[in-house]
Amino acid sequence: MAATAPSIHVDIWSDVVCPWCYIGKRRFERAVDELAGEVDIEYVFRAFQLDPTASMGKSQPVAEAYAKKFGGPDRAQAIIERVTAVAADEGLEFRLDRALRANTLLAHRLLWLAEQPDSPAPQPAVKERLLQAYFHDGLDIGDPDVLAACAAEVGFVRDDVLAFLESDAGMAEVRADIERAIDYGISGVPAFVIDDRWSIPGAQDTDTFVNVFRRLKDRITVEAGPACDDDICDV
Repeated sequence: MAATAPSIHVDIWSDVVCPWCYIGKRRFERAVDELAGEVDIEYVFRAFQLDPTASMGKSQPVAEAYAKKFGGPDRAQAIIERVTAVAADEGLEFRLDRALRANTLLAHRLLWLAEQPDSPAPQPAVKERLLQAYFHDGLDIGDPDVLAACAAEVGFVRDDVLAFLESDAGMAEVRADIERAIDYGISGVPAFVIDDRWSIPGAQDTDTFVNVFRRLKDRITVEAGPACDDDICDV
């Protein structure tokens, strides 16, 4: 009788406007596919806001936001060109020339809704659509109508999403996710927290994810305590 693949749960703290979160998602999910049958990896996206002070209901071109944050338009353009090139290597087409920076709280509430047991669409599909909306389509992901339209594309009922976003449902849970990130000492994203015991920081390449999960599979199997090294640490 074949042995059952060990199960690992991963909480992924990320933001919808974080380029490395999109790149990291693609690399991580390739690793999950590669390890299918060897390790059963279940994962959930958790809320993190790169700019919680961003005004609700307003957006601005990402180039302007980057220029303000990183020290001018030349520096902003260099960063945009770098992440666009890295994304292209992962099969992602970034169009940051038309991206609109917005407050992501409503997007995180929608992702919380997609995590619920009765969700009509899996949370990773909603996350993917929101990332595409921001990084490729130039849509305002702080706009409830945009979020509802994106959710409808992957299986939600548009009016149900609008009604949800007009309420306070999910707000406390999203705030709690953000607080948990602080408790874990997460100051940058993406951050991958495994079984509440270990963490993988940053958008590691796919091979690194695969190697780390294989090591964790062995540790979990023998219930050995984890050691900390360059790409995996105790939380």
